[in-house]
Amino acid sequence: MSDVAEQGLLQEWHNLSARHAAVFGTLECRLQERHGLGVTEFEALERLVNCVIGKCRAADLTEVVHLSQSATSRLVARLEREGLVQRALCESDRRGIFVVVTDEGRRRYEEAKPTHRAALEETLAEA
Repeated sequence: MSDVAEQGLLQEWHNLSARHAAVFGTLECRLQERHGLGVTEFEALERLVNCVIGKCRAADLTEVVHLSQSATSRLVARLEREGLVQRALCESDRRGIFVVVTDEGRRRYEEAKPTHRAALEETLAEA
């Protein structure tokens, strides 16, 4: 790779990283101050609310929130303490755990969704 190509690649990476930080920071701030939710909590609730079967395997949630399995487990525990989700055993495989959004979780998600979308529209339009 030539020096010019390498510099272009690095510049593209830095621009992407800066854009992600700006969008994530705005989302985190607005969701937290207006709804008491972080970005990962919101993303988890969004996945659960939009799940076709009304529940999601805990392992599948890990892919959506881009956290490790242990960090996702802590996230689910926090959401469970707040009454936003419940854990349920898989009937066909007792080792499997499902996460189900509660009515309160659905309500908090619906309240936060316009804030999330407005912040995305604002920050992504700036770039």
